[in-house]
Amino acid sequence: MLSTENIYKLSTQMRRDIIRMIHAVQSGHPGGSLGCADFLATMYSNVLNYNPKNFSMSGKDEDVFFLSNGHISAAWYSILARSGFFPVSELGTFRKLGSRLQGHPTTAENLPGIRIASGSLGQGLSAAIGCAIGKKLSNDKHFVFTLLGDGELQEGQVWEAALFANAKNIDNLIAVVDYNGKQIDGPVDEVITLGDLAAKWKSFGWNVFEMDGHNPQEIEDTIQKAKAESKAKNKPSLIIMKTIMGKGVSFMENNHKWHGSPTNEEQFKIALSELKETLGDY
Repeated sequence: MLSTENIYKLSTQMRRDIIRMIHAVQSGHPGGSLGCADFLATMYSNVLNYNPKNFSMSGKDEDVFFLSNGHISAAWYSILARSGFFPVSELGTFRKLGSRLQGHPTTAENLPGIRIASGSLGQGLSAAIGCAIGKKLSNDKHFVFTLLGDGELQEGQVWEAALFANAKNIDNLIAVVDYNGKQIDGPVDEVITLGDLAAKWKSFGWNVFEMDGHNPQEIEDTIQKAKAESKAKNKPSLIIMKTIMGKGVSFMENNHKWHGSPTNEEQFKIALSELKETLGDY
């Protein structure tokens, strides 16, 4: 378990990893990756029950996490490496030929921590439901978590999965939506508005919570409340997580243009000057 101070040190280092990885190959998605660093740092440090040295595809007897919005792979690779799933030095191979760290997570490379290929948006919730059902059938009491993007909710498969999860009382599942209000084409509300998102999920039969995705203690507390509520009411929980796209880099914050754009040399230097090295660069 890490203190809030150490969570922030970890997430700051993750943000440095993200900027450096994407800049090195001039390809990747920094905006959402930076925005989810605090959440992933908190989840892998203080929430999830897992063993990085004994990774299994089944996830038996441990919590399982699925990244549905796979384009923020740089953030996920960073926390997986810094949590002990594979060497931190491997982050330097991001998006290179022959690397296990492809632009979107895949299973073909057998990278510990990755259980499904993701990034074809809309599919992660369905995979998480399947895993959650498997745990219930095998009497595994651990939880399944999945992270989705807000623009991803424009995919119809998400809502089919939402209906199914409630209908089948999937009470060991917690879905989190990264709600930064931005997607590749602009503000979410200008592309296809999500309307009253909390009301929508409640109408689909889910427990619904909201949290600040940059507050580690609030993240921990909300996850625990969601787990308790799921079991008490025998249904899945959805957490709307408010974040800032590009968090930590001043010129990237709240700007959808950084959804999938790498930095130039000057921007790279500015970004790293704002993100002080805390745990050692790879």
